[in-house]
Amino acid sequence: MSNVQIVNEPPVGLQGEGFLVTNLSAVVGMARKNSLWPLPFATSCCGIEFMSTMGPNYDLSRFGMERLSFSPRQADLLMVMGTIAKKMGPILRHVYEQMAEPRWVIAVGACASSGGVFDSYSVLQGIDKVIPVDVYVPGCPPRPEQIIQGIMQIQELAASESLRRRNGDQYKALLDSYNIK
Repeated sequence: MSNVQIVNEPPVGLQGEGFLVTNLSAVVGMARKNSLWPLPFATSCCGIEFMSTMGPNYDLSRFGMERLSFSPRQADLLMVMGTIAKKMGPILRHVYEQMAEPRWVIAVGACASSGGVFDSYSVLQGIDKVIPVDVYVPGCPPRPEQIIQGIMQIQELAASESLRRRNGDQYKALLDSYNIK
């Protein structure tokens, strides 16, 4: 029994044999962190790199993400990967608005983050022009290790976020700046 290793640390509080005392925010944060349901919005080569993170070599399911959601109403993590054309901007925004709160966004790759090498009239120069982004993953295309690092940053954000943050004036002002109601 001494060889058992605890992967997820319990929330900070009074700990001992048979009991644990903590606050509700820490328990909800731990549950959110380990049960993200990502919605992949992949348009090009970054999507292929994401597919490799789901394979056996990188195994994204060990982070509690084995269930990919292809319905925005059942997802809480939007993963935008690849080149986004300006005509796709309203569609991306509509998908974001359909997601339930709390929701997080990760921009994977140079194209989703800044338009990449495609500095043209038809390519959106970063998805942060239409929706708020929580984590940027650099690279063209990024390695699976980089994508996993970005997901781990989203997990830390989900674990440490206050339960009332989404009702705060600062968050409402952020959504208002994107004209999202």
